[in-house]
Amino acid sequence: MITIREYALLTTERVEPSLDLAQVTPSAFDWLCELSAGFSKRGARLLQVEGRRWLRWDSYVGILETPCGVRIEILPKHIEQGDCLLGSRQLLRKLIQTALHLTPRQTSLTSLELFDAPLSEWVMGQFLDQLDYLLKRGIRFDYQRIEEEQRFLRGQLDMVKQMRQPPGRQHYFQLRHDVYLPDRAENRLLKLALLQVASTTQNARNWRLANELRGLFEEVPASKHVKSDLLAWGKDRLMAHYRDVKPWCELILNQQMPIAVAGQWQGLSMLFPMEKLFEHFVGDWLQRQLSTQATLSCQADGKYLCAHGQGQMFGLRPDFLIDSCSTRWVLDTKWKRLRSDAHGDNYQLQQSDFYQLFAYGHKYRDGQAPRLVLIYPYWSGLQKALPVFDYGADLHLWVLPFDLENEYLLGSNLAGLPLRTQADSCSDYPLTTH
Repeated sequence: MITIREYALLTTERVEPSLDLAQVTPSAFDWLCELSAGFSKRGARLLQVEGRRWLRWDSYVGILETPCGVRIEILPKHIEQGDCLLGSRQLLRKLIQTALHLTPRQTSLTSLELFDAPLSEWVMGQFLDQLDYLLKRGIRFDYQRIEEEQRFLRGQLDMVKQMRQPPGRQHYFQLRHDVYLPDRAENRLLKLALLQVASTTQNARNWRLANELRGLFEEVPASKHVKSDLLAWGKDRLMAHYRDVKPWCELILNQQMPIAVAGQWQGLSMLFPMEKLFEHFVGDWLQRQLSTQATLSCQADGKYLCAHGQGQMFGLRPDFLIDSCSTRWVLDTKWKRLRSDAHGDNYQLQQSDFYQLFAYGHKYRDGQAPRLVLIYPYWSGLQKALPVFDYGADLHLWVLPFDLENEYLLGSNLAGLPLRTQADSCSDYPLTTH
């Protein structure tokens, strides 16, 4: 297991390992280069090649397993002080839970703090806990129609097949009957995920619990058609106690991955773009904090940059659109560290982001110019909102930091966002341990 964080360097040379520098085997290095080429063809960048022996990871986080057995855990580059490893793992778990709407099953906060394990072991542990709880409540059985030939009567006699019996076999009965079995689509998927966990986990507690649960699923066959079984997963009230284990099962089976590593190699791989995790977390927080007089739209569409002939070109889709009775806000999230003291370097802001928000401001007008907001992660270099940016024509842009640790948007009152709780003074906000 190799643990790094975003933008770390990977090399085949012998180096002193850290969260920003790690050594991998030559076979893992070559496989990562091939994997990165596949990502580039789909318009995503997994890593950058720097020379023949150096790779720089990009902003994907999660877990990746190579065919030669090397597991790479990638954590967010956000925690600066204290136990960076523990804090980064806890932050990543919280972001994934929010993005995929997962419900963790923990007995207490203490157990959550003590379980300092890689992301893959945490996911498998959560799945096993949910499955254990499900088995205690009882799994669902279903009637299966069986058609067979027996020497005794059981169930219903198939008269058509019985009349076609050849001479000498009239003493055999062609029967149809129903058997109450646990062979359901949901149980087959759980069995397959359980087998994967039992063969993959390196945690003693997870391995012991997985093998205990395997014995209870002895009568259930493993799923051979994952996609069709997922479509057949029951959603009625009798299957309500299966609801919490389903997303963890899908996560294990690589069916609900923002980025699932494709190809012949089927190792344990969960990669998540940090930009999307940050966007989902901010959107979930806004939905909970928004006042009742305002509405939130995620990934709003319907506006285009220009018209061409009879159609439209270049769709404009801001991350969030907030509407109240008199004002509209257009918000976009960016996973990048800004520096409030780098005024000469434009605070390390991207000019393309400002062009993008300028287009949003003109196309999403609703009688008057909307208020534009860019949200960046809060850290020691960005502890308060930047001074307002004036586009002219009554169009203004605010750059606000969002604290992932305390779940708070600093300076929201400056932009007039209709939230239930607003900071009275963003300059007085205390710097937490990041």
